Amino acid sequence: MKNKSVSQSAFFYWRTSIGVLFVLTGLCLGLLSVGQFSVKAQRSTLGTNGISPLVPAGFDCAQISALGLNKQENFRAGAIMIACGEAVGGYSTSAGPAGRMIDEMSAPLAAATDVDLITGTETSPHITQSETFAAANPDNTSQIVVAFNDSRNVTASPINISGASVSTDAGVTFTRLTCANNTPPCVTGRSPFAGTLGDPVMLYNRKAATWFAIFLDTACSFQGIGGYKSTNPSDPNSWTHFCVHTGSGDDRESGAVDNNSSSLFYGSMYVSWNDFSAGGNLKVRRSTDAGVTWTEVQLAPASPFIRDVQATVDAANGNVFVAGMDEGGGGFANRINRLYRSINGGVNWSLTYTGPAFSAPGRALCPNTYFVCMFSSPSYWRHMGWGQPAVLAGVVNYVYDAKVGTDPANVFAIRSTDNGATFSTPVQLNTDTSGKANWQPNLSVAADGSLVAVWYDERNATATCVKGSTSVLCYQMYAAKSTNGGLTWSADAPFSSVVSPLPNQPDPNIVTEYVGDYDYSYSVGNHHLHPWTDGRVPINSASQQDVFFGRRHHP
Repeated sequence: MKNKSVSQSAFFYWRTSIGVLFVLTGLCLGLLSVGQFSVKAQRSTLGTNGISPLVPAGFDCAQISALGLNKQENFRAGAIMIACGEAVGGYSTSAGPAGRMIDEMSAPLAAATDVDLITGTETSPHITQSETFAAANPDNTSQIVVAFNDSRNVTASPINISGASVSTDAGVTFTRLTCANNTPPCVTGRSPFAGTLGDPVMLYNRKAATWFAIFLDTACSFQGIGGYKSTNPSDPNSWTHFCVHTGSGDDRESGAVDNNSSSLFYGSMYVSWNDFSAGGNLKVRRSTDAGVTWTEVQLAPASPFIRDVQATVDAANGNVFVAGMDEGGGGFANRINRLYRSINGGVNWSLTYTGPAFSAPGRALCPNTYFVCMFSSPSYWRHMGWGQPAVLAGVVNYVYDAKVGTDPANVFAIRSTDNGATFSTPVQLNTDTSGKANWQPNLSVAADGSLVAVWYDERNATATCVKGSTSVLCYQMYAAKSTNGGLTWSADAPFSSVVSPLPNQPDPNIVTEYVGDYDYSYSVGNHHLHPWTDGRVPINSASQQDVFFGRRHHP
């Protein structure tokens, strides 16, 4: 049974903060030459006293807009916004009595027990775990790994705010990767992903029989993309470092791998992201040698800004797709979905689809005003309508959410039968007429062509949702399935077995409105694997963010 500790060591915080700031000072010197930081000390330049170790010493707050930090969704950008007074860090809220809140609803679509991936000791307030990316081994389907953001080591040196949990029994149980000794890259009590900044991608490369955990990475320049790879994911000491892209302003990466041994591009890996050192343009890198070398292509220029959403590979033919979104300049401006495709293994790309404008989901502007939040009073859970594509044999399905009238968010699916060139009229997947929010969907497609879409759903809330409350039930994971490649969909039904409270975000190093920006589901064989952020487990009598997992087999 995991121990949810409520103590923290002031000495540990001071000691690791000094170490992180020392490392970041050295990393920042390289950025001075490219204009990322002000050479002359300005009144707006930050010192070190009381500043999160995520924030570079001497950062000039006047550079926030020029660097696109207000548009970035990673932990470091958020910490800089907090330090510069442009955002608020997490904080504890008072709540009712502690306890798990279970609501006996109709049988969940998942038809399995929800599994908490956050095992081991928790030390408040560094207890934020959310934003998920699942993967599985097709040659050993009992082996599943889910990566996520984890603030338990946010004050560590080097910075380490990335985590993963491993299952060796097909998702019945998971163990959070935690080092038990100080053998590099491990430090006792931390994940093996030292120097990483979150924004998780988890890939299994079947050809190389290797797992790749990809994050924003301080060892790949100041804020590039890299991570760790392993052939034995359960062993924290087995993970070794690699880089995808050396950069200073990378954000919101996604990734995919071609695991079809009959494909011309078998073993190729793809990572897409926004490069804010170049204004936020949308890029993708591919590797054909198991991550040793990478080549790069730009998909979209910096203007208009196109957010990287998610990447996927067609398991039948090796075609690669990257979903993007024109956010219209942020706030409540209309959104436009975009789809990019490569049919030659990532060498060349084309914009195959630009969708119609739709209304931005949400109830209120988030504190930094670029992002929109799903909840108000206070503004909480930033979300812009992003979803996930799923492709099989040239049939492309994509889920996203949009505001309809006074309804803050509804989930929609679109479908293409011509490899992403044209799409059907959007179909609304949530059938409730409650006027409550249905948001942040993800989508998986199985080998038999079945699809499962899962989203956060507020219809069964027992009262107006209260951040951190254990007594007010707020949302449940709902799902809809298709057995014919997205041509028709079943009525939606619960996917999780619990109506969860709205979890708090108490970590002061992370923006207060953060609850994870995406969930990436996966399939192996005919099994659909879906992780999410859940608030059912309280700490200090307050609901808080844990990563949970559920699976469904079809038929």
